[in-house]
Amino acid sequence: MDHLLTPELEALRYLTYDCEDRIAYITLNRPEKRNALNADVVAELKQAFEHAENDDACKVVVLRAAGDVFCAGADLAYIQELQGYGYTDNLDDSTHLMQLFHQVYTLKKVVIGQVQGHAIAGGCGLAAICDITFAVPEAKFGYTEVKIGFLPAIVSVFLLRKIGEARTKQLLLSGDVVSAQTALDLGLINFLVPADELAATVRTYAQRLCHENSGQSMEVTKEMLAALPEMALEEALRYAAQRNAELRGSDDCRRGISAFLNKEKISW
Repeated sequence: MDHLLTPELEALRYLTYDCEDRIAYITLNRPEKRNALNADVVAELKQAFEHAENDDACKVVVLRAAGDVFCAGADLAYIQELQGYGYTDNLDDSTHLMQLFHQVYTLKKVVIGQVQGHAIAGGCGLAAICDITFAVPEAKFGYTEVKIGFLPAIVSVFLLRKIGEARTKQLLLSGDVVSAQTALDLGLINFLVPADELAATVRTYAQRLCHENSGQSMEVTKEMLAALPEMALEEALRYAAQRNAELRGSDDCRRGISAFLNKEKISW
């Protein structure tokens, strides 16, 4: 571990936070509950991602999980509790999860998903909203909400952007659980890696981003990609040109271009 944790992070019950070699590891740590989600887990995830975003020792974030399952979705006790909620309570709870997904999607730092086991319902949502996701071939993915009369509402917003309408409909309307290979083919995840190589592969990839890429460039690229889908063509092009011009004047760009022109190796 590169630095001491804050008292708030040390008090986390359902996950852990570590920073090593400029990589922040947020680890779901309820293996006995298949890392299922409830309001407290979501709150701790929001807290951990906020810390990672502001942690100067960290440049890239890895979301991973302990045990055999990445995340099985909502905790059964939590689902039972929801039965007694009225509309206002349900809206507050739904907004809580929406804020987490939006936070991860718009985080200033790249978020890599390390999926070592099944990712179902809300767990599949977590895997999908990461910027880049690695998974083992044995993992299963799916949004099973329709099978219990529920709605995969929040994740649908992000899936339409990520994999398009046809594939989103295929996953959400069927409620089917699919193989990791199918998830890869659909664009839900990015890479398949054997289980015994997963941690090292993710670490190497994250370290490459840390050492080879400008943190500012990755942050602005991520921000731009989140904003563009909502814009009309001409507005999007103007916005892209503006961001291009802004970055040209940055210290990172000057440093990078100087190194390129002088054929010097640069390490960020």
